[in-house]
Amino acid sequence: QVQLVESGGTLVQAGGSLTLTCVVSGQTLSSRIMGWFRQAPGKEREFVAILITNDATTKYADSVKSRFTISKGIAKNTLSLLMNNLKPEDTAVYFCAGGSRYFTTDAKYYAYWGQGTQVTVSS
Repeated sequence: QVQLVESGGTLVQAGGSLTLTCVVSGQTLSSRIMGWFRQAPGKEREFVAILITNDATTKYADSVKSRFTISKGIAKNTLSLLMNNLKPEDTAVYFCAGGSRYFTTDAKYYAYWGQGTQVTVSS
């Protein structure tokens, strides 16, 4: 059984930095497509960043490009999202996702999801 558990969300001031971590159990991160998505209050879940773990190919939403970095974490079987220069509009619950057969930004193709971690950016 694959489980994803996110952590690292907190309240941070605009312009600050934060790193989110996703611990993956039940499968290795070798040759996987993993992603981060987010959902703000009253809005639909949206793509943030995706990664092919075996070759580090990445794709980012335009709104986070050059500010966020997705990567395999330092610890084994973890996925990270480094977020720099945070803005109030980055406030959302952030979800780790895996299990997609396609390198896609469409959330419906991801079979596994974490419970989410809240990021709040104050102005």
